[in-house]
Amino acid sequence: LIKRNISAKNGSGMVLLRPESTEDMWHAYNLLQVGDLVRTTTLRKVTRESNTGSTSSQKVRLSLTIEIERVDFDEEAVAVRLSGPNREESDHVKLGAYHTLTLEQNKNFSLEKQIWDQILLDRIDEATNPERGSEMAAVVMAATGLAHVCLMTGPLTITKARIDTNIPKKRTGSSQQSKATTKFYEAIYQALLRHVDFAVIKVVLLASPGFVKDDFFKYLLEESHRRNDRAFIENKGKFVLTNASSGHKHALEEVLSDSSVVGKLTQVKVVREVEVLNRFMRMIDTHPDKAYYGYAHVKRADDELAVDHLLVTDGLFRSATIQVRKRYVELVESVREHGGTVHILSSMHLSGQQLAQVSGVAAILRYPLPDLEELEELAAAAAATLGSTLVTSNVAPDICSATQIAVCV
Repeated sequence: LIKRNISAKNGSGMVLLRPESTEDMWHAYNLLQVGDLVRTTTLRKVTRESNTGSTSSQKVRLSLTIEIERVDFDEEAVAVRLSGPNREESDHVKLGAYHTLTLEQNKNFSLEKQIWDQILLDRIDEATNPERGSEMAAVVMAATGLAHVCLMTGPLTITKARIDTNIPKKRTGSSQQSKATTKFYEAIYQALLRHVDFAVIKVVLLASPGFVKDDFFKYLLEESHRRNDRAFIENKGKFVLTNASSGHKHALEEVLSDSSVVGKLTQVKVVREVEVLNRFMRMIDTHPDKAYYGYAHVKRADDELAVDHLLVTDGLFRSATIQVRKRYVELVESVREHGGTVHILSSMHLSGQQLAQVSGVAAILRYPLPDLEELEELAAAAAATLGSTLVTSNVAPDICSATQIAVCV
């Protein structure tokens, strides 16, 4: 955050930001909404005509201010692309001409909004908190020679290295498998040494089918002492070994759903969010009168001061419809005022994707609210009123009670 100028009277204003990491880019994406004004530098191809009638073209760097009509997050390139009409005329771009801007790391941009709500302000505070950052590193590996080294933050799981080594089958009298396995372990060792900052990482998760993780950890300990790699020697207590189904990245989500693993990782934010979601899912079966989802149900529970934990996907706050976005912002603020805990789950994590399948908003209640029939009538009325709005903003219908989850999903 370089500059902040937001009115305390009406919430309008601008901020000047400089994203410096992958996580910063994700925060920037979540701040951008249709109708906002973004100003940054870009390259534009300019064609000039000489006195003789010949033409020449060259790329010129200039500053543009566009009104956002479309915004996308490119996970592979770690960039945000937005497009819309130009709102400040320049020598090279006419007013109203459409242009696409790309926001990248270490590149300043200003963002102007008509209103900065509390969710957006919280997002800025989170992004500029010096204590934030990757909390956990993880390696999923398999005996086939496939491994993924990842860093996990609140909103993102970032693949830092993909290792694919051909490991032949064991043959009598041949040492090829042993050599290939050592090469595989060494590649993982170097990737961890290069990408893991133990000053901020709280846990390093090693996961695999069978004993691959155990054999690798033994290799790591032996080699770190032989080479005197203090990073590993001094932080060996941060390593947690567990089972995984494969060496593919998606196996990591399975690992984080394992209750035995969650118990060892309670200090990691993303694990806490998975734990709360799993608790909600269990309560649907065991205490359905204390597990609500869908906006109408959760709003009614909040009106009764019954919400203990509110779970919301960040996708709901990116809705292009102001009415939809505003009601979820108000719900979050109300739950906090009533003493509830709010968990905003990232749509880039499996937990956020699972929550999105059940309307994107759910609540664990302090005490039962069994009067579901009345809530069904209110939910049906709300759906009839907001049905067209929800369809256009891709928000799932929220007229299901917890006892009907199997039918609705």
